[in-house]
Amino acid sequence: MPTIVFVDAAGTRHEVVVKIGENLMTVGREHGLDIEGACEGVAACSTCHLVVDDDWFARLPPADEDEQDMLDLAMGLTRTSRLGCQIEVSEEMDGLVVRLPREIRNMMFD
Repeated sequence: MPTIVFVDAAGTRHEVVVKIGENLMTVGREHGLDIEGACEGVAACSTCHLVVDDDWFARLPPADEDEQDMLDLAMGLTRTSRLGCQIEVSEEMDGLVVRLPREIRNMMFD
């Protein structure tokens, strides 16, 4: 099983062993990371926004049009931003590094 590295907003690294087929939003939430996922993973919000490490960004399947539209709403958007709910883990992602953005928009408190 691959290991994914989440870097939280404070810079702390969290190495997580992940089952193939899980998405990063679900994995992060299960491990207590501050990933809201208000739409429960259907790409209808941007609250599972993650920033993919530069070395990994081009290796991931590209974002589809729906994901790109939702990313436009994300706070702290970067060139390598993705929605965690849309990144399904594969064996090739062993060692993937993603960062939680410093700025978040929690829909629960808006």
